[in-house]
Amino acid sequence: MSYDQIGMKGKTVIVTGANTGIGEVTARELAAMGAKVYLACRSKEKAEPVVADIRSLTGNAEVHFLALDLSSLHSVRDAAKTFLALDLPLDLLVNNAGLAAAKGLTADGFELTFGVNHLGHFLFTQLLVDRVVDGGRIVNVASKAHYEAKSIDWDAQRQPTTGLTGLKEYGVSKLANVLFTKELAKRLADRNITTYSLHPGVVASDVWRQVPWPFESLIKRFMLTVEDGALTTLYCATSVEAGKETGLYYDESKVKKPSRLARDEALATELWKRSEAWVA
Repeated sequence: MSYDQIGMKGKTVIVTGANTGIGEVTARELAAMGAKVYLACRSKEKAEPVVADIRSLTGNAEVHFLALDLSSLHSVRDAAKTFLALDLPLDLLVNNAGLAAAKGLTADGFELTFGVNHLGHFLFTQLLVDRVVDGGRIVNVASKAHYEAKSIDWDAQRQPTTGLTGLKEYGVSKLANVLFTKELAKRLADRNITTYSLHPGVVASDVWRQVPWPFESLIKRFMLTVEDGALTTLYCATSVEAGKETGLYYDESKVKKPSRLARDEALATELWKRSEAWVA
């Protein structure tokens, strides 16, 4: 990584969905920099071997599992409560976990992709934001798929997935990630905390696990590796230059103009207010 980086030694980091894909790479690289890293994941069985691998590869014993199921707001609250009970500062929150081409409802009755990709992370961030330190960062992994979203149908977010592929819903959820980042930056204007949304590239990761075989293996042949996919996340998390900006959208480790809807301040505010009501 050829850019000036902030020091991560001794800093506390949470990475959601870090037991696989770009989340795993992100957690591993941050641990290698000396950070205390919490892998916030749904499955303890799948996450613990990754925790052990990262400890072994980096020589950093401060790598831990944190139980988090973003499809359940109850689980999100429990995860935040567990972390807050540790009485640690939070230097970096990477909201990385995500679903694509999924169908159904969350445990709380929200469209599955929107509920996991946006609403679970919205609540998790809200519950932890007071613990984020001066100079802290919040990084939201979005996608260029947000350009495909033409609107947000609020009623549809309380109904099962209707799209044949689930990709329309994915685009809406990623639009929500970009809007949330923008609005969060505005609401944290009086604190020295910076926020970022980003497109990691089209990455051959477990985000595509709901795509039926053999299509999943076929489409992955044309995608980036997870190592390449983690680069922009790591740039937003550790770049000195990125720390001078907030609320922006990144692609290939550079600021990029997001979609027209993603720049709609009224829509960002409405999404925030509706999300607050939904998680209350």
